Amino acid sequence: MGYPRAELEEMVERWLAVNRDCEAKGDWSDLAGMYTEEATYGWNVGATDEFMAVGRSEILHLALGLEMGGLDGWTYPYQHVLIDDVKGEVIGLWKQIPDAPSPDGRRREVAGFGGSWFVYAGDFRWSWQRDFMDIGNVVALYMEMISDGTLTPGMTRRMDQAMKGRQPGHHPVGHAPVGMWERP
Repeated sequence: MGYPRAELEEMVERWLAVNRDCEAKGDWSDLAGMYTEEATYGWNVGATDEFMAVGRSEILHLALGLEMGGLDGWTYPYQHVLIDDVKGEVIGLWKQIPDAPSPDGRRREVAGFGGSWFVYAGDFRWSWQRDFMDIGNVVALYMEMISDGTLTPGMTRRMDQAMKGRQPGHHPVGHAPVGMWERP
């Protein structure tokens, strides 16, 4: 289903503005209002695990709360956005940048590409989002930060919790309540 290009462009601008505000506050909950009640949001976490939030409430509590917990000070600047107004879809490519520099002062970022693929539902809300990133490079940066003592206390708590077993919203690959490719 297509949408007017101007409407999709405005949606992207609204999304980016709320993202910047959330980054500044270290609280991602304001993004929840940008999803439909029945939206799904997921990503792959490697060969054995995937994350899926079903509905705005799970997106708020699991994706934007639990999963983003500990990432205070991280920014995700969008580098490029592609809009398909015929299909009503958007792809945004972003970087993942922690606020903790390395001990030698260099600015860190997760190597490789990160991005989000959205399906627009009208009324300035997404109905579907899937993120993609190079999980190997994400883990490598976390390990570097653990090794040099620059991992934040919040991220340390998050990783300690993850070590206790599969967290809410995480499922064996192929067993999430909504498939990664399943569309509204």
